Amino acid sequence: MRTTRPGRRPGSAGAQVPPEPRRRPRRAAPAAAPDPRADVAAERFPGGPTGGPGQGAAGGPESRPADGRRAVSLSRRMLTALVSLLALICLLIGTATHTAMRSSLYAQLDEQLAFASERAAAFGGQPSRGQDPLNAPGQASGTLNARLIGNVILNSGVLDHETGERRGLEQADFEAIASVVPGAGPVDADLSVGPYRLVAVQVQDASQGTLITGLPLNAMHQTLTSLSWTMLLVSAAGLAATGLIGSVIIRRALRPLERVAGVAGSVAALPLDAGEVRLAQRVPPEDSVPGTEAGDVGHALNALLDNVESALAVRQGSEEKMRRFVADASHELRTPLSSIRGYSELVSATEHLSDDGRQSLDRVIEQSLRMGALVDNLLLLARLDEGKRAEFADVDLTLLVAEAARDVRVAAPDHEWRLRLPSVPVPVRGDADQLSRALANLLSNARKHTPEGTVVEASLDVSPDGRRALLAVADDGEGIDPGFLPAVFERFTRADRARSGTDGTTGLGLPIVKAIVESHGGEISVTSRPGRTVFSISLPLAIPAPPRPAQPPRSAPDPARDPAAAPARRPGA
Repeated sequence: MRTTRPGRRPGSAGAQVPPEPRRRPRRAAPAAAPDPRADVAAERFPGGPTGGPGQGAAGGPESRPADGRRAVSLSRRMLTALVSLLALICLLIGTATHTAMRSSLYAQLDEQLAFASERAAAFGGQPSRGQDPLNAPGQASGTLNARLIGNVILNSGVLDHETGERRGLEQADFEAIASVVPGAGPVDADLSVGPYRLVAVQVQDASQGTLITGLPLNAMHQTLTSLSWTMLLVSAAGLAATGLIGSVIIRRALRPLERVAGVAGSVAALPLDAGEVRLAQRVPPEDSVPGTEAGDVGHALNALLDNVESALAVRQGSEEKMRRFVADASHELRTPLSSIRGYSELVSATEHLSDDGRQSLDRVIEQSLRMGALVDNLLLLARLDEGKRAEFADVDLTLLVAEAARDVRVAAPDHEWRLRLPSVPVPVRGDADQLSRALANLLSNARKHTPEGTVVEASLDVSPDGRRALLAVADDGEGIDPGFLPAVFERFTRADRARSGTDGTTGLGLPIVKAIVESHGGEISVTSRPGRTVFSISLPLAIPAPPRPAQPPRSAPDPARDPAAAPARRPGA
C-alpha cells in the first residue's frame, strides 16, 4: 500500500485503502509518561520473528500443567500398580510365614525344654547325693541347669555347644536366673553365654529349692533369620521378574493404543483451520475391531475422523463458494465504480456547480475511490486465499523499506520517522509490489493510530544464522489494547467498533499484510505495551548470508596513525 503524496487528492486513483485501525482513539500522550524514544534505536525482534513467551497475538506462552506435575504413562502406572500389589502380597505372605514359623519353633523348643527339665529333676533331685543335673542322661549340648535354694544358686552350669563339657556361669547371669518364677512358663533371657529359654520347676521337697533348666535360642534365631533372608531374596527376584515380564506384556497389550495415538497425533498435526484438507489417516482394521478396549477406541476414532472429514468437505465447499463470490463480485464492481468515478470527474471538470454541489460531487468521487480500494483489497485477499502466487524474483528488501519510509515521511511530517537499515542489500524471493504494499500498510498503520510527535522506526536486519530477513516497525504510541491484541490480524476487525467508515478504515490493512507475508513463506507477530508496539516480520533470504560472528573482526593497525605498528626499515633503505 502506497501512501498519498502531498499535492494529490486524498483517495486519488491508484491509492489503496489505509490499513485497519488497531489502537484506541487518539488522545494526547500524558505529560508524566517516560520518553521511550531512547530505546528505539536499540530495539530488535523480541523473542525472535515469531514472538516469545508472554507475547500477544502470534507468540503466546506455552501451556503447562498448573500443578507442574509430569504426566505418567498408562503402561508405567499399570506396571507400578502390578509390582506394588505383588510387593504387598509378598510382604503379607512373608510376615505370616515368619510369624507361623516362629510360633512353631517356640512350641518345639518349649516341648524340648519341658523334657530336659523333667530329666534334670529326676536325675538331680537329691543334691545331697552330689549329682549334677547336667549329667542327666539325654541332655543335649547347650543345656543350662541351676538350683536355687533361698537366695543361693547351686550347681549352676551349661554344657558347651562344641565340646559338651560343663562350663560355669558368670555372676551377672544369676540375677536373670533367679527371676524365673516356678510354674509361670518358659521365659527368654539374655545371658553371657547367649540368649536362652528358661523354665523353673519346684522340686518335690520344698527344702531342695527350685530347679532351673534352659535351652539356647541361637538355633531358632538363625533359622528365622535364614527364612527371612530367603523370602526377601525370593520376593526381590520375583518382583524383578514380574517387572520385566509385566513390562513386556503391558507394552504388547498397549501397542494397539500406541498406534491409535499415533494416528490421532498425525491428524492433530494437520492444518485443519483453512484450505482443502484430506484426512487419509485411519486406524488399521486389526486395531479397530470392537470388543476390546483398544479396538473400541480405534473404532470410535475412525468414526470421528469420517465425521470430521465430511464436515471439512462441507466447509471447504462453502469457503470456495464464498471465495468465488467475493472474487466475482469484486471483479464485476470495478467497472461500475470506475464509470461512477469517471463521470463524476467529468461533471466536476466541465460543469459549473454551486459550492454545495461541488462539495457533494467531491464526496461522491472520494467514496467511489474508497469503494474501489475496498474492492481491490477483497480481490487481492481472494486471490491470496486461492493460493495464486505472483511471479517471484529477487527483491532487495533494503530498497523497498527505504522507499516506503520516504513515502510515508512525506505524507506524515508530523511524526518522527527513523530508519535503521544494513549497509548491504538484503535479497528475498518475492513480488516487489506485494511486499511494498505490506510495508506501506504497516507504516501507514503506525501513522494513523498514533498521535503527532510519535517516533516510528523501521529497521531491517539479518538473523544470526544468516537465513532470514528480520523487519520491524516500532512506535512509542499508546499501544494496543490487550483484549484486542489476539484479533489484530483478523479481517474486518477494528479496535473501536463505534467508529464510522468515514475515516478510511476497512479492517483489511493488517490482514493483507499477514496474507502477503505468509504467501512469501514468512511469519508476522506483534508485541505491544504502553509506550512500545512492534510489528515483526521474518522472511527467508534468497541467498543465505554467512553466520554472524560472535565478535566483530578487528581491523589491522594503520601504520600512518600508529608508527609502532610500521615495519622496521633496513639501514640504508
